[in-house]
Amino acid sequence: MRKLSAPTSAADTASSPTVAMTHREVLEAMTGLLAGLFTALLSTTIVSTALPTIVGDLKGTQTQYAWVVTVALLANAASTPIWGKLSDLFNKKLLVQLSLIIFVAGSALAGAAHNMELLLVGRVVQGLGMGGLTALVVAIIGSIVPPRERGRYSGYMGAVMAVAMAGGPVLGGVIADSPLGWRWCFYVCIPLAVVALGLLQRTLHLETQRKSEVSIDWLGATLMTAGVSVLLIWVSFAGKADYYEWISPESAYYVIGGLALLGLTVYVESKAKDPVIPLKIIAERTTALAIIASVMVGLALFGAITFLGQYFQTARHYSPTEAGLLTIPMVVGMLTGTMFSGLMITRFGKWKPFIIGGSILLTIGLALLGTIDHATPIAAISVYMFVMGLGTGSLMQNLVLAVQNTVSVQDIGAASANVAFFRTFGGAIGVSVLGSVLATHVADLSESGLAKLGIDTSKQSGGGNLDIKSLPEPVADVIRHAYGDATATIFQIGAACAVVAIIAILFIPNRPLRKTIDIETPAVEASGTEADAPSRTAG
Repeated sequence: MRKLSAPTSAADTASSPTVAMTHREVLEAMTGLLAGLFTALLSTTIVSTALPTIVGDLKGTQTQYAWVVTVALLANAASTPIWGKLSDLFNKKLLVQLSLIIFVAGSALAGAAHNMELLLVGRVVQGLGMGGLTALVVAIIGSIVPPRERGRYSGYMGAVMAVAMAGGPVLGGVIADSPLGWRWCFYVCIPLAVVALGLLQRTLHLETQRKSEVSIDWLGATLMTAGVSVLLIWVSFAGKADYYEWISPESAYYVIGGLALLGLTVYVESKAKDPVIPLKIIAERTTALAIIASVMVGLALFGAITFLGQYFQTARHYSPTEAGLLTIPMVVGMLTGTMFSGLMITRFGKWKPFIIGGSILLTIGLALLGTIDHATPIAAISVYMFVMGLGTGSLMQNLVLAVQNTVSVQDIGAASANVAFFRTFGGAIGVSVLGSVLATHVADLSESGLAKLGIDTSKQSGGGNLDIKSLPEPVADVIRHAYGDATATIFQIGAACAVVAIIAILFIPNRPLRKTIDIETPAVEASGTEADAPSRTAG
């Protein structure tokens, strides 16, 4: 197989144009990439249906349930721009393998956890590895395939994601219900990771790009992570009786501190030699609007999907295996949307109608899910989930495609990683905020229901213990109904966020997809004089 070397400057692009790979070569290169991505995604989705069992077994609360997801997303988001920057500086193949190893280490640690604290640490390590896979797989595909042809390859990636998302919840439910126990939901990824590493070594061949005076903006990354963490801690615990009210001195400290750290991040990034979040890239109109849309999509999607498994198990009393099977309509919708939009974009070169249509379908699906309660027919919920999945599949990868189309190949890693970062950042906010809203609403509904049974709830913790199996049946019924009726609220908030995404997408410039891997530079004159004009990073 030919090795591909991405140019490192405008001059390099002019003198040594990037060599396009054949379809067969691209598929061979993608084999290991998709195997690694499948392993990580499968391990993540396996946990989704087992999470109520895990948190209940470790005596966790509703707040901790949300944080099991939030810390992984936060580590993912915080590390994604760093991985993306590293991919523009060092060998992408080595970085993909390293990120997969880190993910496996986190999975092993989470599987061995004997309390919620150790589980959260393992999830952080998982998130660091997942951040690398999220950024690097997209960046490598972007560096070897022209945007005009990228739709069908994004479709392959979407298909792998859909299979992992469909198989993960079902497999996780089976494992949680089996004698193996929930810990094997984490351990099962280890043999799969070994296979993925072998495929990466055999099929992915990229030349190492060595650059002088390499620097990583660790200060900017640290400030950004600290600022986001402070705000997430605030929304997770505000409004709970055991902590502090939404309007209180404690809330003011968190908000002011978090915003100050993020403001300082922007200042540091504007002065850094190699910023982890290049302001010149995210200030470009297409990227800026795509980021706004990605934040809203992440907030709506991650926040809503996280609690579907809990709804089926806690509110509807299904087993983990049954809960996994019940999410299949959503995954089928995602697979259909991803594959169809990818093929149509490759065939006709039109991408904007699909992201507009996808955002509208996502909004409709979330709005329909915003009508459910503890007695909604499962058939109706399945239809709602399919519509939401169809919109998601048509939207998420194609937003990245729109951004990649506007940047030069040497900036693809940073651009792709930043879109992924803001989407995951939105997801972390969504899980944290919606988890807090759900916990508060469940507490209110539970208090009202338990009061009718003559039970005093004044000394109950606002977090809510999820070990419902240990409760008396009348009390358990009240708690289940409370979860079922409260879940609709998080989908309603998600639908409102999706509307904001629609507005941002409508204003994204509808630029034609280029047919070359890199943005074309002025041709060399016949006299041998090379044009001085630099390669533009936006159309």
